[in-house]
Amino acid sequence: MLKILCFIAILTAPAAAFTQEDVLHAELLPGWRGADGRHMAALSLTLAQGWKTYWRSPGDSGIPPLLDFAGSGNLSAVHLHWPSPVMFDVNGSQTIGYLDRLVLPIELTPTQAAQPIEIRLNVDLGVCRDICVPAHVEMSASLPAQSRPDPVIEMALASVPGSAIAAGLTGIDCTVAPIADGLAVTTRIAMPSLGQGEAIIIEPADNAIWVSQSDTRRDGEILTATTDLVPPGGGPFALDRSTLRVTVISDLGAVEVTGCPAP
Repeated sequence: MLKILCFIAILTAPAAAFTQEDVLHAELLPGWRGADGRHMAALSLTLAQGWKTYWRSPGDSGIPPLLDFAGSGNLSAVHLHWPSPVMFDVNGSQTIGYLDRLVLPIELTPTQAAQPIEIRLNVDLGVCRDICVPAHVEMSASLPAQSRPDPVIEMALASVPGSAIAAGLTGIDCTVAPIADGLAVTTRIAMPSLGQGEAIIIEPADNAIWVSQSDTRRDGEILTATTDLVPPGGGPFALDRSTLRVTVISDLGAVEVTGCPAP
């Protein structure tokens, strides 16, 4: 049986009247076990009207979500399928995330395919409107080996960023230049317009590297953006271009590609 063990909230503004229970309801959707043995569940976050939470790469001032599965049983691997996010621009600060609701599909690979997966999930995330509430959720569930597909999870999977190649990408390259505290990466993508509000998001494999807001512009078929990457210690560093994840976000959805070679 699924149970939520506890909620803990710390408000950024002591005078604020909001608690976590006022603005966030979290549940684990148990999902189903596929014929290949993998199990598809989901974390469902329902926010109060006008509140938002953040994508895996939250932008300049967003709070990155952290999911910890330590203590789970019969679990050998976890893969998160992030739905396409939207861009928020508040007073010139760009953040990336979800408004009102997020259903995050979680692909679980059991050690023994015919046995239940015993999930222990700790989630730290930020939810924001005029103020931000750093939230913490703890969940536990026993996910059976046999169950039916969930249309809510299937809908979330359908909104995951698609292939940039399928969207018409014909070329991509990145120019890397040292800056005082890291690297500046200029990305050029040749592809048709994806819609209004296009933005290129660069994600290095190392989550500890800070990524600046990108300045994205389009000239015909070419979309260009420059992003600063700053490691914890500051200064230039070795960048493995093959591991860079490049996502193009627009008001019509998102596409992504892994790897950004030199021109």
